Amino acid sequence: MTAPTPARALPPAARLLPGGWFYGWYVAIACSLLMMVGVGVGYYGLPIFLKPLRDAHGWSTAEVSWAPAIYFCVSGLTAAIVGPYVDRYGPRRFMLIGSVINGGSAALIGVVNELWQLYLVYFVFAVAFGMSSNIAVNAILTRWFIRRRALAMSISFTGVSLGGVILAPIASRLIDAGGLELATPILGALVIVTAIPVILGVIVFDPREVGMLPDGDSADAPPPAARQAVLDAQMRTWTRAEAVRTVGFWGILIAFLLVLIAQTGYVVHQVTFLEDRLGSRSAAAFTISVTAFGSIIARLAVGIFADNVDRRLLTVILFVVQATAILLIIHTESVPATWALTLVFGLTIGNVYMMQSLLVGEIFGMVSFGAVFGLISLAGQVGSGLGPIGVGLIHDATGGYTVPFTITAGLTYLAAVAILFARPARRPQQAGTPGPAAVRSPSGAD
Repeated sequence: MTAPTPARALPPAARLLPGGWFYGWYVAIACSLLMMVGVGVGYYGLPIFLKPLRDAHGWSTAEVSWAPAIYFCVSGLTAAIVGPYVDRYGPRRFMLIGSVINGGSAALIGVVNELWQLYLVYFVFAVAFGMSSNIAVNAILTRWFIRRRALAMSISFTGVSLGGVILAPIASRLIDAGGLELATPILGALVIVTAIPVILGVIVFDPREVGMLPDGDSADAPPPAARQAVLDAQMRTWTRAEAVRTVGFWGILIAFLLVLIAQTGYVVHQVTFLEDRLGSRSAAAFTISVTAFGSIIARLAVGIFADNVDRRLLTVILFVVQATAILLIIHTESVPATWALTLVFGLTIGNVYMMQSLLVGEIFGMVSFGAVFGLISLAGQVGSGLGPIGVGLIHDATGGYTVPFTITAGLTYLAAVAILFARPARRPQQAGTPGPAAVRSPSGAD
């Protein structure tokens, strides 16, 4: 393999951080920080904001639940549109613009007075999130890592959980102190002041841009034949039309559509559901931190060995455990058991998103990751949007959470079956498809 020609200089962080360590790990840590503020405010903020919005304006659970529904569906649609452009041009410009809008729209949540204003703010919030977070971070790490991809993604996605552990209780305390009018501007500012320096100072889309190879491999030592086959598969270009004709694509899409309907439907309503059982909103909000803490533990543990196991089987186990934990939570009145099962649920939640990214990268490679993952992420985000509103509607119709949460558990069991079909397609090497050494850096990468 010939050494890649750098298309840009290493960013400022490379001159300040200790050397002797593959720069990709710094990129993974930087992505973790971006996920902490972006997803911490966007995803984990939703269940914290839900009840204060409802109580302050007299809106119903179903009416308020349309806001996260809009958030998830529109962010998924944005990711699907942006995905091919991320593959072509790199994600940094999308991340910069999206992070500024993300912080600004989060700040506006606390000043809405009408439902249409709430929905509009969440629409803009969603567009920003779709541009700046999930698809961009996953595309970056898929390019920097192949053999250690699970570990790198576990580090990055730990930022999601840290957002729950750190930002959820901060948001709750800020709301207690001054309402949403105080909490949301502070959280929005946190997104901007964290994200911009990280994106400009640390992030590089593709290691080839700075003269490196994935996993820190040497350009002078040719890889073994087995590793070369993996590299060739990672470098194949998939069109969206080719991808949607494979069983593996539909196995991933259907499985994560179902599981994210269930998972997000539960998480968004978790605080409201547990408030009476645990005695206060602050105690119920702390379950978000427990869920996130469990997610951190499990994700780091799974990241250590997930590169060496059957990821489909691992995903099935995660789905089954999650569904069972939800069923047990809704059928117990024991407070200690509720805390324990909340932790068990948390052990699965973060790995669900990580396994989605890993399976797409395993089957469809790195070059077309944004295009394919954008479609699958769209389905998952639509599921995430349908989950809260569906749970809200069934809650209002039945007068409780037992029925909707039982349905979400059933959907998760169905997802465990669907994921068994997520296997790589047999696709012959296309004539003229470049090997790893010949793949250029994304044109226009900034």
